[in-house]
Amino acid sequence: MLVLTHAGFAEQTINKSRFIAMALACADEREVGQALRAFAAQHQSAHHLAYGFRLKTEQGIIPRFSDAGEPSGTAGMPVLKLIEGRDLINVCVAVIRYYGGINLGTGGLARAYGGTAKLALDAAKTSNFVEMKAYPLTITYKQMDMVTNALLKCNGSIVSKAFNDQIELVVLLPVDEAANFLNRFKPHGG
Repeated sequence: MLVLTHAGFAEQTINKSRFIAMALACADEREVGQALRAFAAQHQSAHHLAYGFRLKTEQGIIPRFSDAGEPSGTAGMPVLKLIEGRDLINVCVAVIRYYGGINLGTGGLARAYGGTAKLALDAAKTSNFVEMKAYPLTITYKQMDMVTNALLKCNGSIVSKAFNDQIELVVLLPVDEAANFLNRFKPHGG
């Protein structure tokens, strides 16, 4: 599976209709909604905003699309098929259409929406998906620098800190590396 590391944008005109696409990384449906509202706000006079997204959740992978008033399966479905074909997750691809007065037909619409989405995804950058999970970790004050350096090496991060007799952390780690990481910083005597 792949994720987007940099957004992609594209624009093309087909038979006087202008198509503008964006491809963004989105962690959840709230972020998808925010991205779609922001994109729509930039293009208030557009006629259609079709989209597809695919999110990895604890319940599994959620695929969704909207044809935005275009004939069924001609706008959002080609976008979603493209996302699935590239095995992308946690991504939203949206395509705005400014109608140019010429009907494209169902095949033409599918090619236009899918083709513009493809250009946006081609312009984006991807990397392999690494599943991350939050773990509690209690360390001594002396260990803080070692933990910070170890987190940098495995692309982990600190989600929260509480300073008491010891430091209570919640760390975000790649699932594949979590056991080794957490074993390195086990409390003494435990």
